[in-house]
Amino acid sequence: MKGKILITSIMVMSLIVSSCSQDYLNTEPTSSTSTETIFKTTTEAKLAVNGLAKLMSIQYLSSQGFNGEGTIKMYYGNYPGAHFTVNLPGWAGIINSDYFRNLDAIYDYYPWYYYYRIIGNANTIILNIDNASGPDAEKQYIKAQALSYRAYSFMMLAQLYCLRWSDSNDGASHGLVLRTDASDGDMERSTLAETYKRIYDDLNDAITLFTESGIHRDQSLNYEMDVEVAYAIYARAAINRHDYPKAEEMAIKARMGYSLMSTTDYKAGFSNPNSEWIWSVWGSIDETLYYYSYFAYIGYNSSASAVRTYPKCISKELFDKIPDTDVRKTLFINPADYVPAYNASTGQYSNASVVSDIRAKGTDPSASVYAYMQFKIKCNDQPGIGHMNIFRSSEMYLIEAEAKYFQNNTSGAQNALIALNKDSGRDNNYTCTKTGADLLDEIKTYRGIELWGEGFDWFDIKRWGDPMLRKSFADGGSFVSSLAVSFESQDKNKWTWFIPSREINYNKLAEQNNY
Repeated sequence: MKGKILITSIMVMSLIVSSCSQDYLNTEPTSSTSTETIFKTTTEAKLAVNGLAKLMSIQYLSSQGFNGEGTIKMYYGNYPGAHFTVNLPGWAGIINSDYFRNLDAIYDYYPWYYYYRIIGNANTIILNIDNASGPDAEKQYIKAQALSYRAYSFMMLAQLYCLRWSDSNDGASHGLVLRTDASDGDMERSTLAETYKRIYDDLNDAITLFTESGIHRDQSLNYEMDVEVAYAIYARAAINRHDYPKAEEMAIKARMGYSLMSTTDYKAGFSNPNSEWIWSVWGSIDETLYYYSYFAYIGYNSSASAVRTYPKCISKELFDKIPDTDVRKTLFINPADYVPAYNASTGQYSNASVVSDIRAKGTDPSASVYAYMQFKIKCNDQPGIGHMNIFRSSEMYLIEAEAKYFQNNTSGAQNALIALNKDSGRDNNYTCTKTGADLLDEIKTYRGIELWGEGFDWFDIKRWGDPMLRKSFADGGSFVSSLAVSFESQDKNKWTWFIPSREINYNKLAEQNNY
């Protein structure tokens, strides 16, 4: 089984990089013998690349909640956004973005630790694969995957720990610690421009190697890297950097061969790859994280208390923007369909008949029910089993639309939105004739609608430099009062996480100041 391969591979990878303790960024192999064994042949090296995939779905830091990429989506993309609501006032620190300057907090430390662990393992593969015995094409394919993992990790770190591009003085602000070999010790931060150059260079090299190898993944192995994944990473990195020609080019290349899913697939739960999934994280019953996976935090049918007690909801403001003819509107509870009404302060329903009707949609029999709660994302098995997508062709259409807008290609942007929303069958009545600022608002709105719950919300709002605006129930929104906050793009450290103290203590040359 593919799951068994991943389990084996992570055991192999544990030999490559020493465990994270005092020198938690140490990329030194545990011994030359283990490295030689792992890279003796391309057969063994393939397991090492699978180990990179497994690093995206394991538990970290002896904490129940840190589960690889799913934590990035939930804690850093969904929770602090403007379109994702949950009755969790006890999580106000994370949801209201109050930890950016707390460099001793585990929430500041986790993404740094997680992505640099992937980077360290990718570096080991990149540095050693050429010495393995086996076909040159396999070596090229393996190295291309490792380069793509490294580029993806640097891209995600840059979004969190660096200023948005519009505040960076054309990339002159601080970037990342660009460790690309097996060295450790002190290392200065690059500039943000240098960070994006590293990402671009890695992806250019990966695309060349993917192409020269002539190898293409089995499409049933959606968790493996392929050239289209490299294009997708490139497209997202380029839109973050405001490199609109490159973003358009790469988004179009990435979505080739990944047709938009049918409306039937759209309503199937977002837990299994379909025609438009470009890259995903593997998830199966024999590799479960139990109550600590992404799906145990969001899947509407999960038996986990994080869902039963605190179901995840779309904001009223975004829900109200979805046309009634759009299939995506059917994936959320519409308060207009239920009487008596929900609690005016929390959004929760207490009427037994209403609760029973909503639970009949597939929730756990004991689940609390709320207005606007989601039925988009579900579990394949309990308490939180599912495959988690990272890139879909839908995102590529949205990147294409945004990139064309900023290149003054109004009709091109309109057509990309029409392809996504009308031609796909999501909304057969959709059309787009908007121009100027209204067209940009349309692109932003449909990014929110299409990608809801998939970890984009906060990242998009930061990238655009828009304010965070949340309304309470009393003010016509759907956030509980303690989470109904508003602040500007220049507030709260410009939405930039400080480099964690553990890095500063380990690496004396790392700058704490983000400007």
